[in-house]
Amino acid sequence: MIRFYHAPGTRGIRPIWLCEELGIDYGVEMIEFTKEFRASPAWRKISPLGKVPVLVDTADDLLMYESCAMVQYLLDRYGNGQLQPQLGTPEHAIYQQWNWFAESTFARPLGEIVNHGREFPGENLIPAVVAEMQNRGEQCAIAVGEAIADKAFILGDNFSAADINLGYSIMLAERFLSNGLPESIKPYWQRLSSRPAFIRATR
Repeated sequence: MIRFYHAPGTRGIRPIWLCEELGIDYGVEMIEFTKEFRASPAWRKISPLGKVPVLVDTADDLLMYESCAMVQYLLDRYGNGQLQPQLGTPEHAIYQQWNWFAESTFARPLGEIVNHGREFPGENLIPAVVAEMQNRGEQCAIAVGEAIADKAFILGDNFSAADINLGYSIMLAERFLSNGLPESIKPYWQRLSSRPAFIRATR
């Protein structure tokens, strides 16, 4: 049984969306997304940095707390070769590049906007820091828009798990970029956000 500890709007959307795409049975336990709960000893025993999501696979006695790693594990363990190119091919290398880009390059500055606002609330917020993070996020969105210009999905005609990982980052960008999403990325985001599996994962 796959079980997720999750909070609305957080990165748990990624592996939950994947489960919906592949028809993998799973359960969700919503947690309190408060600073106090995430710092509690009980939660830190499950997630050492207090992060969400957390995946528990009772079949393998496995616990994970990085969303993109969860996506790859679920694909490799239960995906039967779906939603990713064949391992060891150039196509798989590009697929992994976009997976890493989605979190380590694109989502990182957007997440730092949230972290900065949490640590420096109200009048303590430093506008220049937020602006710099927004600029970095916008440049990432532009790069994705350029890459997707002549494609339906990031790898071409076929939807893959890289679109899931990027899709969550675009969701953050839509929320936190001061000018909204670049026009070049909007059709791609519309294709992703209208997928029934995405809608079920975010309801």
